[in-house]
Amino acid sequence: MVKSNTKLAIFDTFKTKDNALTGEAKRQREIITILASNSNSAEKTRTGISQKMAKKQGIAWKNIYSGIFRDLDEILLPMNIAEEAGRLPLKRGPKALQEIGIPYYQLTKKGILIALSISTEKNREILLKQFFSESESIEKEFEKIMLNLLQKSPNFIHSIFQKYVKAFCENKIKELLPFELSKLKEISDDSLIIQKEIISAFAKLSKQDKEKTIEFLENIS
Repeated sequence: MVKSNTKLAIFDTFKTKDNALTGEAKRQREIITILASNSNSAEKTRTGISQKMAKKQGIAWKNIYSGIFRDLDEILLPMNIAEEAGRLPLKRGPKALQEIGIPYYQLTKKGILIALSISTEKNREILLKQFFSESESIEKEFEKIMLNLLQKSPNFIHSIFQKYVKAFCENKIKELLPFELSKLKEISDDSLIIQKEIISAFAKLSKQDKEKTIEFLENIS
């Protein structure tokens, strides 16, 4: 198994299974995706997350509750990826528990950045705008161009976040925040180098050559 050096396991894979994600990686990704969604507060409690995931997998929610509890309390909360967003009142159970309620969670700014690195996340534009709404000035300089590129080349933007967060999981980047693209220069990644080269070259082409290049690329896929 290829395991990250941090506790965050969203990129952990089994080498013997064609780089398939481990169960822990899938579970953490699903928790982050649920917290990134527009689900109601009840679906963002430990029980709510367990029930939603269990329904999708066709299993009993109690069978996965302990894993979700551990991911939240030992990884996502201590690493400031998720945080308590409030508490829901209980109608049943011990009086003391009814009074304090049960916690539900939301992603922090760091959590939103990580959610942007997960390929199954469908709300990328909303998340990207939310991320930049909480950003420092050093991060704001990327906002307009990244939002524009997200419309034109969503897979390219996703690959940037994916490489960035994966580098953090592998201890190649010490801290995710502030979000600085210059940190990617320290990482040797052929796919990003190729993407950068293509964009740079395309920008220098004449209008006629750009049209021919687009026609050429459309024949590839």
